[in-house]
Amino acid sequence: MRKGSAARSVIRVDATQDGDYRLCFDNSYSKLSQKIVFFEVLVDGQGVDGRGDPAWGGQGVDGGGDPAWGGQGAAVDTLVDYKLADIRTSMDFVHLRLEKSRHHQSLLRTTEARERYLLEDNLWRVSFWSCLNLLVMLAVASVQVYTMRRLFDDKKRPST
Repeated sequence: MRKGSAARSVIRVDATQDGDYRLCFDNSYSKLSQKIVFFEVLVDGQGVDGRGDPAWGGQGVDGGGDPAWGGQGAAVDTLVDYKLADIRTSMDFVHLRLEKSRHHQSLLRTTEARERYLLEDNLWRVSFWSCLNLLVMLAVASVQVYTMRRLFDDKKRPST
C-alpha cells in the first residue's frame, strides 16, 4: 500500500491473513525536511469470548444445598449466577468503554505533543526571519535617511 504525502493521514488495514506484517516509512518525498511519524497497532478481539480479561472466565458462586436457604439452593444458585452474569456483562461493557476512552486520550496526548513540537519549531523559524527582516528594514531606513540628508545638504561645493 502506498500513501502519498499528507500532513495527516490515517491508514486502516484489516488483517486478512495470519502472520507477521511489515511497515516501511519512506522519506523520499523530501529528504531535506524533518518528519514526525506516529503509528500505532490496534488489535481487536483479544481475550476469552471477546473480552479483554481472561480472568473473568470460570468464576461462579457456589451456594450448594445449604439448609439455611430452605432447600432452594439450586434455584438461588441459578438466580445468583444469572445476576452475576448480568453484572459481568455490565462490567465488561464499562471496561471496554473505559479502555476506548483511555486509548482516545492517549491519542490526543500524542497529537498534542506532535503539535507542540511543530509549534516550537515554527516559532524558532518565524522569530529568526522576523529578526532578519527587522535588520534589513533598519538598514534600508538608515540608507534612505543618509541619502535624503545628502540630497538636501546646505553645504554646496563651489565649482571650479
